[in-house]
Amino acid sequence: MGIGARCLAVVALLSEFARPYPLDGFAQTGIRRLAGYKLTIKIPPGGQLGMSQISLRLRGVNESFDITDRTPRDPYLQKGIESIFSGRDPSYSLALLDITDPAAPKYAAVKEMERRIPGSVGKLLIATGILGALRRIHPNDVAARERLLRTMVTADSFVHRDSKTVPFFNDGDKAVVNRRLQIGDTFNLWEWMDHMLSQSSNAAASVCWQQAMLLHRLGADWALSKEQREAFFRDTSKKDLAALSLESLETALTASGIDTTKLRIGTFFTSNAERIVPGTGSYSNPRELLRWLVKMEQGKLVDAWSSLELKRLIYFARPRYRYASSPALNHAAVFFKSGSLFECVPEPGFQCVQYKGNKTNLMHSVTVVESGTKVYLVALTSNVLRLNSAVEHQTIGTLIERLVQGRPAGK
Repeated sequence: MGIGARCLAVVALLSEFARPYPLDGFAQTGIRRLAGYKLTIKIPPGGQLGMSQISLRLRGVNESFDITDRTPRDPYLQKGIESIFSGRDPSYSLALLDITDPAAPKYAAVKEMERRIPGSVGKLLIATGILGALRRIHPNDVAARERLLRTMVTADSFVHRDSKTVPFFNDGDKAVVNRRLQIGDTFNLWEWMDHMLSQSSNAAASVCWQQAMLLHRLGADWALSKEQREAFFRDTSKKDLAALSLESLETALTASGIDTTKLRIGTFFTSNAERIVPGTGSYSNPRELLRWLVKMEQGKLVDAWSSLELKRLIYFARPRYRYASSPALNHAAVFFKSGSLFECVPEPGFQCVQYKGNKTNLMHSVTVVESGTKVYLVALTSNVLRLNSAVEHQTIGTLIERLVQGRPAGK
């Protein structure tokens, strides 16, 4: 993104390099890029799990656990993370839960109630809203939900504007081709969610949120043509659209036990969609993001099938970035969503570059790590100005892995 005379740069919570979802999932989901990547992409050892190897670590074991103001801090973890952040910028906020023993989770946190916009991490909430709407339509029929997820959806003006590319691949192609989404591009709903989470595509996120609204309002009759969708959003009042946009996500979140006064995405991810559907404030904090991960591991995000699908959708199955790129995690299975937002203003001697803003430099990482016998959940946010936060989160990922692995026996 170019920097104009005012030296202003805003790049919203994106990445070129994320490729979640197990590569053997093509037959079930119809996510076509999986077939292309399976042929050509080298992936780290921790990214080679199949669909059947991904499980919910708290389901059926500790589904009553929750994190509240009264949740005790584990002395070993608390001392360790305080040491990790003692010499770092005071903007860091973190909530950590070790579920290696699922019957006895161990919690630690630093400034875990610090409120920040969620940015692209909020795309997790859109996926939750879609899966919640599918459950409302077919509460006892997973196969029917999967059929709806394979419904083809054609992009309309909601994809404008977004500079990100997404992968295109069809049977017989020699390679995966990446380009920007355009009006008329067609993918099934599973693929749109995959583009939203794996590529962090803002265009795909706006399409997915649009579909969540239609699913919530129209139920089984949600699959409108492009022309019918345009009429729906043209003829529905702005006030009704604004209310529906929140309701389509927050119904499922509230039913799952998430506190939407602490975790909300309120504004669409593309300028044209934002013009059509009025937005509101967005906010998050590490504790509520960690609770989202806990609910997922318990099978309580919508239901067990939806929780497992969400976990598969954020599984890393190729080279990693930011927190997940820590070399210490190469052999670990990593389930990950991140986001960044940097903004620059004129400053003598300062050059604005990605992830290093001098006005705003947000970086968020939401992660499940399954490393050897250890399993732990991390929600980390920061706003460290003038520092490459992608590298810093990678370093913190290494230090937390060492901390969890280094717990003395019996402690």
